[in-house]
Amino acid sequence: MNKQKKILFLIIPILILISACGEKKDKIMVWSSLRPVEQEILDSLLQEFAQDYPRYEFSQLFYSTEEARINFIIAALAGKGPDLLHGASDNVGPLADLELIHPLENLFEEAYLNSFLKEPFPANTFYKDHIYQIADRIGNHLCLVYNKELIDQPPQTMSELIRMGRELTADDDGDGRVDRYALAWNYTEPYFAVPFIGGYGGWIVDDAYNPTLNTKATEKAAQFIYDLANTHQIIPKECDYEIANALFKDRLSAMIINGPWAWGTYLANNMNIGIARIPKIDETGLWPTPIVSPLGYCINKNIRGEKLEVVKKLVRYLTSTEVQLQFSGMAGIIPSRIDAYQHPAIKENELLEQAIDQMMVGKLMPVVTKMRWIWDAMRPGYQGIFTGQVTPQQAAVDMQQRAERLIEENL
Repeated sequence: MNKQKKILFLIIPILILISACGEKKDKIMVWSSLRPVEQEILDSLLQEFAQDYPRYEFSQLFYSTEEARINFIIAALAGKGPDLLHGASDNVGPLADLELIHPLENLFEEAYLNSFLKEPFPANTFYKDHIYQIADRIGNHLCLVYNKELIDQPPQTMSELIRMGRELTADDDGDGRVDRYALAWNYTEPYFAVPFIGGYGGWIVDDAYNPTLNTKATEKAAQFIYDLANTHQIIPKECDYEIANALFKDRLSAMIINGPWAWGTYLANNMNIGIARIPKIDETGLWPTPIVSPLGYCINKNIRGEKLEVVKKLVRYLTSTEVQLQFSGMAGIIPSRIDAYQHPAIKENELLEQAIDQMMVGKLMPVVTKMRWIWDAMRPGYQGIFTGQVTPQQAAVDMQQRAERLIEENL
């Protein structure tokens, strides 16, 4: 073998190795708003799934709920964006109207789609006669969470809440300011007030998804929440999400109205918590109706070919019974698959059973695009009640008028 052949004999394997090492993998990206503990679970699942698909690199990226939707729209309109978007069902309306996500009934067989809950709420999200989101959980709703060290049994009615609240609320150091409250929650955000509108017999939209905010139910709900702070004084007069959460974690509030995204934090804080329905409205005999929203995966419309097939398999994996039970055990979610929902591990979990009981009186989140404008319309008028700018009656009128105007201007 001459010298040149010897050199080629030595170099060619090296070149092949360098080429192999430098081969660029296709990327499959998931965007989500999952909590840190859930991000860890998802990351381990993606790495496990990746073992069967060495051509691809799987990763996830966190965005807040609003950022995820807005950034997805911007990226997908440009032909880019993540392959999967995990989020609440109300993403579906805006994304489907812009044709940025795949209809899924033709991508997955009927038997798979039928393995998800249809009662008490449909898990997968339909919009304009198409399925656009495959759920990996249901619920995501507000409940009454209480500290068992401070309360033996949670209140069943609002009058009972007020009586209990007067006993629990205290000025410990005698400086004229309340140190401990009966209840704290982010009541100045409309989403956290909506259950009370339902409890007074109203709702935020009608069957055609038109806003129904200028009603006696809205007025009474807002007045009642105002009275809890200013007349009965059993909740803080000023309270946002972070303040409420801090008060509850520091044992300075016996109860909080919050969703499953927070329960893991309380448990990690060594709190002995219970979950119950938000107390019944005495005047109507109705339970407050928190919004129920399935969460799951939408597939970017820009994905095609072989990559789409891999993404479909990934969705099947991430929504499988085994994976849902893993998330449920570690993050306290309510599974969306029928067999997972009926699994003994769910039935024997006291917190999940209590959360399911609250869910049974909830109402499904509307997924139409106009809900974005309804939420925006509610905020200024409703929050003006607590700053003394408007009465509940005027706020109801203002919210309705603003909602109708925003919908007309944007749709």
